[in-house]
Amino acid sequence: MRSFRHLLSAAVLSLAAVLPAAASPVGMWEIEMRDSRYDVTLCGDGTQLCAELVWLGNGADNAENLPYLNTLLIDHARQTRPNQWKGELHIYGQRAAGTITQVSADQITLRGCVALVICKTYQMYRYTE
Repeated sequence: MRSFRHLLSAAVLSLAAVLPAAASPVGMWEIEMRDSRYDVTLCGDGTQLCAELVWLGNGADNAENLPYLNTLLIDHARQTRPNQWKGELHIYGQRAAGTITQVSADQITLRGCVALVICKTYQMYRYTE
């Protein structure tokens, strides 16, 4: 019995060493159209998610979009489970109920819904220069 426990403990430790650490959403992210970048931070009590629009380009840097530069896209979304947050999204003047899911170390999915009927999904990718 003792050797079984020892073997089981060794297997669990080996498995834990192979599993990657939880990826952090903190960092610079670029939307799939490559026309805007967001600085994602943990905010509030340290578990909420915020994202500020910090760069516009590739045609999005126009008079219509510039007023949203340096404003929050994700505003203190609350973590609902590991790698998922829910809260309010501010998408170019529109407010939407949003779900933010970090699907990998380098990809986040944003899903925003207005009146729970009109929904849109965006992909964000970790930006590295």
